[in-house]
Amino acid sequence: MTEVPLVFERLDEAEMHARSEAFLERIRARRSVRFFKTDPVPLEVVRRCIEAAGQAPSGANKQPWTFVLVTDPALKTAIREGAEIEEREFYENRANDTWLADLAAIGTDEHKPFLEEAPALIVCFAQKNGPDGGQHYYVQTSIGIACGFLIAALNDAGLATLTHTPSPMKFLGTILGRPRNEKPFLLLPVGYPTDDCTVPDIRRKDRPGYLVENPGVE
Repeated sequence: MTEVPLVFERLDEAEMHARSEAFLERIRARRSVRFFKTDPVPLEVVRRCIEAAGQAPSGANKQPWTFVLVTDPALKTAIREGAEIEEREFYENRANDTWLADLAAIGTDEHKPFLEEAPALIVCFAQKNGPDGGQHYYVQTSIGIACGFLIAALNDAGLATLTHTPSPMKFLGTILGRPRNEKPFLLLPVGYPTDDCTVPDIRRKDRPGYLVENPGVE
């Protein structure tokens, strides 16, 4: 493989602190939104955020992802109907009591109107292998990193999102006509929150609660 010089700008520490603090403040303010305005969003901004997601690292650079952008009302309705069938089955028969109790705290149920109200949906597919049968590696890790890039990019661009994972999600591949080597990974409504939008009153762990440094070193 041919190699090229790395383009990298080393920042001074003051700039590093400023950038990291600014990003942390923006990402701290991000919340999952379930109440969307129907106002259209600038689709070129969304496409650019998807392109940013495509810059994520991946196993052997196979880039095992497909992002399907959906704005057509009929497709959104079909996706909502398919999702609510699976969600109804989940809430009534699949989830155990502990899971349901945890979900009750954030007020979710089988009704998913945001799938029609949000002006755009991004359906993220993981490519189990290449279209020609070529092998892919670390697919779940790779698509997970790419989706993290995507969510952060959309937030940074001023758009609200929701990480929605109806299970199973096979219906998404059927509705969107995706090939058999692609498996739905994440359904991401994108738009602006309503003026009266509310979110659960929850807190994140403080940094000491999830940061471990040099374990076992005295």
